[in-house]
Amino acid sequence: MTKTETANLTETMAQIHRVAEAGADIVRVAVPRAEDVEALKTIVAQSPIPVIADIHFNHTLAIKAIEAGAHCVRLNPGNIGGPDKVAEVIKVAKAHGTPMRIGVNSGSLPAHLRDLEYTDPIEALVSAAVGFVELMERLDFTDFKVSMKSTSVPNTIASNRRLSERIPYPLHLGITEAGTKWAGSLKSAVGLGTLLADGIGDTVRISLSTFHAEEEVKVAWEILKALKLRERGPVLIACPTCGRLQFDMDSVVNEVEHRLEAYADPIEVSVLGCGVNGIGEARHADFGISGAKDAGVVFSKGELIRKVKTENLVDALFEEIDKYYAAGKTIVLDERSAAEARLWLAENEDMTADTPERRAAAEKAKADEEAAAALAAAPKVDEMASPTAGRRFTRT
Repeated sequence: MTKTETANLTETMAQIHRVAEAGADIVRVAVPRAEDVEALKTIVAQSPIPVIADIHFNHTLAIKAIEAGAHCVRLNPGNIGGPDKVAEVIKVAKAHGTPMRIGVNSGSLPAHLRDLEYTDPIEALVSAAVGFVELMERLDFTDFKVSMKSTSVPNTIASNRRLSERIPYPLHLGITEAGTKWAGSLKSAVGLGTLLADGIGDTVRISLSTFHAEEEVKVAWEILKALKLRERGPVLIACPTCGRLQFDMDSVVNEVEHRLEAYADPIEVSVLGCGVNGIGEARHADFGISGAKDAGVVFSKGELIRKVKTENLVDALFEEIDKYYAAGKTIVLDERSAAEARLWLAENEDMTADTPERRAAAEKAKADEEAAAALAAAPKVDEMASPTAGRRFTRT
């Protein structure tokens, strides 16, 4: 959702373009005044993505927003003014073929549900949504989606789960007023991630206390990418560091993350703090680096590519990524460089570390030992003794 005064066309359009570039599929703008409706006409015509008009309190603004060409209108059943006013809006929406979003918020429930909010806030949210759905159906209008948002993560999860079992319409997800970029991102990831993992939700919005709407879009994408629901741009894997770390990994990770923004392909890139667990635990990564005090290695899919000085690790990583694309998405491997990297890793590896490869080797050795013991304990068979002894035919 844009953070600007909608009537400020220059700033609003600039922000819409930024959120579109960040990967937003749709954008919502607040329409609290007549000037905003007037600006909406230009915004709809110039926006690179569909525009939703966000309406509170004044149903006539919803009608004017539809007539201005809004691709969708969001209504809040808790403050729009009752069934008759909703009916007026729906009549115009039908005439223009404009879909709606029913936006239920825990902080603005209809008056008759406010007592229930204190005793059963989840049912209060669901009842508000279901009541409005039933109204829309009585008006013979089904082109809508529903959102139920709360500042409480558990309440948002529980209410959306319950509502998903009671209505057949699409659901829009969000944790309302989630907070700062740090805390709000975490709350949103927990709440939305839980629902999305359950298969609940069709659109999402991250609500952060920031003037930069594109930051909300970036968080949404990270949630979708983490759940493998959508792909957009590289995925960065980075170890949490430990006492084995011998170089400034913080600055390396930040630089890699920044430089990856220039790549659109959904490749996985790994940054590991040492050669102990790095290559094994990130062997699925398309590219990665693992370092020590003076040197490190670049690898791809668990295979070493080259050894470089620690200060050159990031540049070397992106050199190999660029070679990969220049060669038609083929790893360009120099066997001499790869051999040098393997030798360095063998010399610097901690042979006591519990890596996936060593765990697998230990498990195989144990299985082999148990198999050998079982074979040794098995009864021996005398291959010269005939099982037909005493019968009418004999072995010759």
